[in-house]
Amino acid sequence: MSPVLTLAFPFFGLILLGFACGRLMKIEESGLAWMNFFIVYVALPPLFFKLIGATPIEELSNGRFILITTLSTYLVFVLSLGIGLVASRGNLKEATIQGVFGAYSNVGYMGPGLTLAALGPGSAVPTALIFVFDSVLLFTLVPFLMALGGTERIPLWTTAKLVLRRILTHPFNVATAAGVAAAYFKWQPPTAIDTMLVLLKGAAAPVALFALGVTVALRPLTRAPAEMPAHLFIKLILHPTLVFVLLSLTGGFERVWILTATLMAALPPALNVYVMARQYETYVQRASSGVLVGTLVSIVTVTGLLWLIAENRLPVL
Repeated sequence: MSPVLTLAFPFFGLILLGFACGRLMKIEESGLAWMNFFIVYVALPPLFFKLIGATPIEELSNGRFILITTLSTYLVFVLSLGIGLVASRGNLKEATIQGVFGAYSNVGYMGPGLTLAALGPGSAVPTALIFVFDSVLLFTLVPFLMALGGTERIPLWTTAKLVLRRILTHPFNVATAAGVAAAYFKWQPPTAIDTMLVLLKGAAAPVALFALGVTVALRPLTRAPAEMPAHLFIKLILHPTLVFVLLSLTGGFERVWILTATLMAALPPALNVYVMARQYETYVQRASSGVLVGTLVSIVTVTGLLWLIAENRLPVL
């Protein structure tokens, strides 16, 4: 068990360290603004650019893998959305946030560092593909459903333009597109720029995980909704199981791709669940509580999955 704990502890340890600092230090939440800007706009984009740019272009067009993993995320989103509609008595805006809670893994902050550490360089491409297409799926569904659930009447074309702009201008997606172009043209940035990108890439995961811990610490657990256990079961157990089964039954995928997709699906709810809830001013406190509890529970579930992977206990076909 020691090698698994050695692998998992630095990631959850950084979250817990941030959580402890957030609880002990009397620093205003506004102090996170520049750190969050650094993570989203400065550190994580180079990480995705470097991962994808170093990948042969033919590996970036695995349509079956993209279809299965994205479909799995969509199915668990629909399931959590349905639970949310029942729990909120038909409130589509609240149910949409609950759908994201049950489907959106922490693929940006935790995903790349954990999969690369656990599975090696072969996990880089599936990690990037899952991040891009899961993000596009949810960044498309959420604004659309929020527009449907709102009392204000927003023209469909206005909503479509808003969704398209958010997809095309999101720094992660821009970096991914740049990485695909670099892979296609086999382009390498000049040495000085490449060194800076490598430094930023190395800073992305530790800063993001620490910031995640601080963020959830500053939003104490004040309300644990009755539907939370169902959503956590969907996110932490059902989602990775569905991905693993569908990829295994379909066949034709390398073992590292199947394990990467399973591990990505098993990650706790992303901080973006809270960000989206705050953006639309709905389900805010419960979303914050869900991210906190989901992250804590995932210490057990993700570590258990890492043990299964390390011991070769998953029957990959």
